[in-house]
Amino acid sequence: MALEQFFLAVLLVLVGYISLCFLRRKSVNKPYKGPVNYPIVGCALEFFQNCHRFLQWFTETVEKTPTNTFKAKRPGGVKDIVTANPANVEHMLKTNFEDYPKGQRFTTILHDFLGRGIFNVDGDLWKMQRKTASYEFNTKSLRSFMVETVQWEIQNRLFPVLTNASKTGKSLDLQDILQRFAFDNICRVAFGVDPACLLPSMPISPFAKAFDDATEISAGRFYSAVPFWWRVKRMLNMGSEKHLREAIKLVDKFAMDVVKSRRKEISVSAGGPERQDLLSRFMAALSNNTDELGIDDQSQSEKQSSGTMDMFLKEMVVSFLLAGRDTTSAALTWFFWVLSSHQREEEAIHNEILQILANRSQPPTADEEGISFSFEELKDMQYLHAALCESMRLYPPVPVDTKLATKDDVLPDGTCVEKGMNLNYCSYAMGRMENIWGSDCLQFKPERWLKEGEFVGDNPYKFPVFNAGPRLCLGKEMAFIQMKSIVASVIHGFSLNVEDRIKCPDYVVSLTMRMKGGLSATVRCR
Repeated sequence: MALEQFFLAVLLVLVGYISLCFLRRKSVNKPYKGPVNYPIVGCALEFFQNCHRFLQWFTETVEKTPTNTFKAKRPGGVKDIVTANPANVEHMLKTNFEDYPKGQRFTTILHDFLGRGIFNVDGDLWKMQRKTASYEFNTKSLRSFMVETVQWEIQNRLFPVLTNASKTGKSLDLQDILQRFAFDNICRVAFGVDPACLLPSMPISPFAKAFDDATEISAGRFYSAVPFWWRVKRMLNMGSEKHLREAIKLVDKFAMDVVKSRRKEISVSAGGPERQDLLSRFMAALSNNTDELGIDDQSQSEKQSSGTMDMFLKEMVVSFLLAGRDTTSAALTWFFWVLSSHQREEEAIHNEILQILANRSQPPTADEEGISFSFEELKDMQYLHAALCESMRLYPPVPVDTKLATKDDVLPDGTCVEKGMNLNYCSYAMGRMENIWGSDCLQFKPERWLKEGEFVGDNPYKFPVFNAGPRLCLGKEMAFIQMKSIVASVIHGFSLNVEDRIKCPDYVVSLTMRMKGGLSATVRCR
């Protein structure tokens, strides 16, 4: 009897303790600070419950906290801070930039895929690549090459596919079309090669498929509730990690073959016409700066013969390939879905295009197909620019970015940061914060970006879609060139009928936010 009373007493104490903890957490007098972090497992239980909708979970959680910031712990001792506070974002990306690098966790996760490419390094190696790329991206010749490449792809690939779809009446997957377009385009810009993915036959490119797989599996390492599990699978060469190794092997072979072929081409045709792609530009720019690559313990001839320089060039260009392919296709997929339920905004874009065409000295004839636009005409599309920014505010191509704290710190909102913590800013959540964008934050309103008809950019730390501070996206202007060229040409030539324009599609988060199941639509010529 005494033993039963003892166990009953223990049970009552446990129930009372749990109830007290629950009541304290739910107390209206205590501000909400984020998910419950249990011993050992941290918030893994809540993470598992929301892994299929974790962007919404992030948004709901930061929205409930007074500072739009919360802390979370995961198995393995990993500590995270998630924020949607613009002041914190500016603190990380600009004010205290040196204290918040990509960090070892980030670079380790992506090292198998990106190696020492610009998006996966910090310090002097990043500065060297940034300096080299910044110069090239600001040249008029590269901008002209980009415009010509996009226009060629629209005229010779995109329009034939859309025209054929309008004749047959069959639906097509817009996301797949846009991914193929972006992949062909960025391969031509980055490598000077054409994988020809966007043909009427819709061929399957082994390189494109391997690139997709490598991107998705690498991203999955970030979002695992058990952060160290991918290391176990890689060590055992099993499951997704085995698949990743095979995909990266194929990507690396393709890229290295192109690098070696280009080097041979340059040596044979010395003094001949120069190629305009990024690989050729980087080869020329880095030929006299090999000591900055962290491989200066070898002689120049040894560096070349060992292939170290070629490997570095491969990693550098693959990084730009990743950035230029997935971001624009993801942004445009969501844009066309949003526009399908906003007829007034679509009409405003169409009218802007017609006005620009009317201002030409020789306006196009009524039966002229495949209209393309010059760089100056694209710059004049102010409303279209605003509409694209508004769509990316709600559906950012890169919804979350992460940094590592290299020392103890205090964020502007008072959050204490411990050395070694991961700091994540969630662009997806920031675009949905009423205290940032107002009571109409969930509405698609391009007008919020316009003043007297002219586009006015907003604070980059409340709209960090293109990153901000020293790591501001070098390809921002090129991304808008590509997106505006596609949208203007498509809207002028076709009407798109999206099959499900009411229910918001689910997303698949890789390194970018793609639409789950694609975007089915039918096409008709205007």
